[in-house]
Amino acid sequence: MTDADPVTLSAEFLLAVRRGEPTAGPAADLADLGDRELAAALDTDPARLAFWTNVYNAATQRALAADPSRYDNRRQFFTADLVAVAGRPLSLDDIEHAVLRRSYHKLALGYLRVPGPLRSAFADRHAPDERDPRVHFALNCGAESCPPVAAYTREAVDEQLDLATRGYLEEHVDYDPAADAALVPRVMLWFRGDFGGKRGIYDFLRRYDRIPRGATPSLSYREWDWSFDPGAYAERERAPH
Repeated sequence: MTDADPVTLSAEFLLAVRRGEPTAGPAADLADLGDRELAAALDTDPARLAFWTNVYNAATQRALAADPSRYDNRRQFFTADLVAVAGRPLSLDDIEHAVLRRSYHKLALGYLRVPGPLRSAFADRHAPDERDPRVHFALNCGAESCPPVAAYTREAVDEQLDLATRGYLEEHVDYDPAADAALVPRVMLWFRGDFGGKRGIYDFLRRYDRIPRGATPSLSYREWDWSFDPGAYAERERAPH
């Protein structure tokens, strides 16, 4: 068991994947973390968001670099164990939906949470206190429509997630004031409840200057491009602090 900061370990793991360096060491350090010790070290939502986002992206990119054919069956890819954390084998679905999204079902538009007796105790222990919809603009599953991958830190994750979200929305939201209509990312439909429903989506779009204050345009949703596009890293590495 290591005494290193888990968020730093997660960023080192991701950066090793990005640079094509050996990942066995960082991966082993994550696997060797103590479960309860990890929960105590990730003592704030910023720490949890940074850690689990880094682990998700590192696991995805490592798996696809090692065997691109895994992407051919995405359902299997998302549910297969790709990384171990604190002795627990985890899939991408485990990290995204059970931990980061607090066990809200991935097929229920963000409105239906898995009942307590059916939830993973591990996921409940490590989940953020609140869902943060900005993670949808930070997690990269290898698809063309996914956002760029960056290494997040506990100190700067709020600013980093704002930057990632703003950049993604600037590219993927089209607002037509004449038609009073907006074309928005598909994740806002798939996970509508994460954003607080339709009213929450409007607030979110205003927050990032994609629609004017007071505007309530009709919403349509971009098709998601599942074309294989691994290694989509942000232009500058965000080194661990």
